[in-house]
Amino acid sequence: MSETAELSFEEALKQLEKIVSELESGQAPLEKSLALYEEGARLKKLCEDRLEAARLQVEKISLSKTGAVEGVAPADFS
Repeated sequence: MSETAELSFEEALKQLEKIVSELESGQAPLEKSLALYEEGARLKKLCEDRLEAARLQVEKISLSKTGAVEGVAPADFS
């Protein structure tokens, strides 16, 4: 599996879905299941962190009285 920190949200979610599907099938041996579970936990955390950063960025958008965007603070996805 690739370095999870370098994955986009979409790539991480796709890999996580694949892992869940494989684990749900019950076909993987125990050792592989444990490794898949650990990788899935890392991917889940990455997705949660990226979603939280996006939520914070949306919350930092400031609007004028007319509804125009006045400023946006950048999100830190690291």
